[in-house]
Amino acid sequence: MSLSTAGRDFLSSAESVLRYLRAAEQTASDIRNRAAGIVRVGAPLVLASTAIPYAIAAYAAQKPKVVVRVVDTVVEQLVDRVASGDVDLAVGPDRATGDRVQREPVFSSPWVLWCAAQHPLARKRRLRWVDLRGTPVVATGRDHEASVAQMLADEPSDSRIAPVEVVDNVTTAFGLAAQGIAVTLAPLYVKPLAQTFGLVMRRVVEPETIREVCVYRPVERGLSPSADGFAEFLTVCLDGWGRETQGGGC
Repeated sequence: MSLSTAGRDFLSSAESVLRYLRAAEQTASDIRNRAAGIVRVGAPLVLASTAIPYAIAAYAAQKPKVVVRVVDTVVEQLVDRVASGDVDLAVGPDRATGDRVQREPVFSSPWVLWCAAQHPLARKRRLRWVDLRGTPVVATGRDHEASVAQMLADEPSDSRIAPVEVVDNVTTAFGLAAQGIAVTLAPLYVKPLAQTFGLVMRRVVEPETIREVCVYRPVERGLSPSADGFAEFLTVCLDGWGRETQGGGC
């Protein structure tokens, strides 16, 4: 048996069609098995530059065809962007979610003080809120300012601390703290970024406030297979990242 002239002319076209068919079947299989697709993850600056890239690198080793895109998102917009579909998932501090978004806590982080190594407060191993009186404190965004106010709501008026300045970016606060101009308060999970500014951490107790970092996902809208798979992986991965970064919950 041998191909006719017409058969030989048709062969290349038939093989081309079969290649596209096999590629389509492979793509469908990848999607079905969460092995391909695009996932958009919203996160605020610190997590977007530390925890999320860590998770993306780890996931790429398992699912190289899944593309995870980080969407810089301020804390105040995390829930809204998940609800509206601007992002598939979001990672950030605990926020009220309403009925359209659910959150899953993945690790906890205490609020701590960050200051220059030469700052007088760095000489103390642990601080009380009263130790901060008279010290310029810079907060990052109204979310941080509100969190500090909530921590001290039950404290006597002479122990309450009011930020002298509120800036938009945590890196600005770190820069001011690095020069000894002020100190700043932030969760312990900012450690990888804070240390690049040469800052040291001191615990603030009586009271000590713990912040939860959560994964947010929509309730009314189903996730794609790739986003659903990454969400499951992210929950486990960030738990490990939080313990490792914070020294076992230090």
